[in-house]
Amino acid sequence: MKKILITGAGSGLGHGTAIGLAKAGHIVTAAVHIWPQVTELRSHVADLGLENNIKVEKLDVLDGRDIAAALDWDIDTFVSNAAIGECGPMAEIPVDLVRRTFETNVFSNLDLTQKIIRKFIDGRIKGRIVFLSSVGGLLTAYGLGPYCASKHAVEAIAASLRDELADHGISVQTINPGPYLTGFNDRIADTTYKWLGKSSNFSKEADVRANFARIMDAQFDPQDMIDKMVAIIGAKDGLYRNVWPPQTEQLIKDVQAHNWTRKLIA
Repeated sequence: MKKILITGAGSGLGHGTAIGLAKAGHIVTAAVHIWPQVTELRSHVADLGLENNIKVEKLDVLDGRDIAAALDWDIDTFVSNAAIGECGPMAEIPVDLVRRTFETNVFSNLDLTQKIIRKFIDGRIKGRIVFLSSVGGLLTAYGLGPYCASKHAVEAIAASLRDELADHGISVQTINPGPYLTGFNDRIADTTYKWLGKSSNFSKEADVRANFARIMDAQFDPQDMIDKMVAIIGAKDGLYRNVWPPQTEQLIKDVQAHNWTRKLIA
């Protein structure tokens, strides 16, 4: 049995994984972004009869008071899952939107992770840090550059911590989901159309919409990813990198191999 804190549990894969881990017998602190999500998830937990296994708490990773409160929670596994996505062509997206994405996905999550690492070290806890990265942490896609860039940063942070913390008995993992039908990808697309399409933009909105449509059409059943996340997080051992589903792993390997021989376009 593990004592797991998972952020971003108010919706999507985080929500399903928190429930799944509790059903598997783990003690879960499901941290959500805003108070209405606290009410909703607590009601859902009660309906499922999982009150003894799930504690629902508000934890906005941008809120210092929330973070301070979280450091008192009894955990041995931290799943860094909170994320946002402001997207569109990298050549034109307003830089403040990229900063906003990095503030949540990279800087604030790193701040919380550092504090939890110190909690583990001071308490001599041989804990585990699990970063929810993305297929976008290992490749890029047209219109998704800002989100992918933030997840590439998460990959570098995770790999650095993996090596730094080994001697302290703290293990680090990444999980890289492919496109799943949780609504997150749809919201990423929506953020783009709030600024793209003005006469001053040289990027064609139709091209961006067509690429997003291809992604939306290829989304998988989220329960498949939730089941995989429950298995990975709940296991005593495992791999450092965990890409799912298998076809996404192969796609990443093919794209990375192609980049070694890819020529410049005149």
